[in-house]
Amino acid sequence: MSTPQSAILPEAGNHASFFVFNVAPGESARAAVAAVAAGLPALLDELGRDDPAARLVGSIAFGADYWRMVSPAASPPGLRPFQAIRGAKTAPATGGDVFVHVHSNRHDLNFEVLRRLHRPLAQHIQVLEEVHGFQYLDSRDLTGFIDGTENPRGEDRASAALLGDEAPAFAGGSHVLIQRYVHRLREWEALSVPRQEGIIGRTKADSVELDAAHKPPTAHISRVVIEEDGEELEILRHSMPYGEVSGEAGLFFLAYCRRREVFDRMLGRMYGTVGDGLYDHLLDYTEPRSGAYFFAPSLEMLSDMAAPSE
Repeated sequence: MSTPQSAILPEAGNHASFFVFNVAPGESARAAVAAVAAGLPALLDELGRDDPAARLVGSIAFGADYWRMVSPAASPPGLRPFQAIRGAKTAPATGGDVFVHVHSNRHDLNFEVLRRLHRPLAQHIQVLEEVHGFQYLDSRDLTGFIDGTENPRGEDRASAALLGDEAPAFAGGSHVLIQRYVHRLREWEALSVPRQEGIIGRTKADSVELDAAHKPPTAHISRVVIEEDGEELEILRHSMPYGEVSGEAGLFFLAYCRRREVFDRMLGRMYGTVGDGLYDHLLDYTEPRSGAYFFAPSLEMLSDMAAPSE
């Protein structure tokens, strides 16, 4: 039986922290990362014990190139680096060796997890991104629309996010996509609500999907909701708003999925690389600043990372 890491399946807490870094060459750096990764579940248990209501959980995931260094014998099916997208809209590939995701109902606990992870790694890593997100109003993006309406519920969360019998060695693991978006909120807020609704494809007040007559093919949900053999292709979103009143603000997009190619298909439709001449018009008002793929192994595989090699 393979056990997923604790951040993946639960509903998001009120706060989330996202940490991306590269690892220096050399065995000492790899050993330090392996020890920290294997110790993450115990750290989460320790810090969360005094306040169970905080629901502190976390996961750690590895980029394709780094995975092949620490586990050259086998890779999860489909694992590869994120590639820059150049279509009607563009998205950068910023990469990263390791990604850490922590969420709970307390920002201080999330911060403390990252602080304790960083301390033994400081001399071995280059930090690429550190973003602290928050639940905004009633789970809305900073655009004012409810985020995650399409997220799977109940048992469907596991079937959407976790590898299973198709890859027994990697069961309980999950492919990860991250992208940090910076919103152009002044331009967005200058639009009328009906215009915003047409761009998103849902009503703003209560997140009801627009009917076919009023939902453009360029609406956000028209581009990201994809069916295959009559079934919707699902991902498990853990995105969070982030930012400053006087500076950048937007969405840290994060999703888990059992099939990495589902991300490719959604991104192709969003950015206009699938050949139908359309793209997601929400991208006229938000800009991706980062992009990377990772793989979050099961707890059992994570524990094995720190075991001495024979």
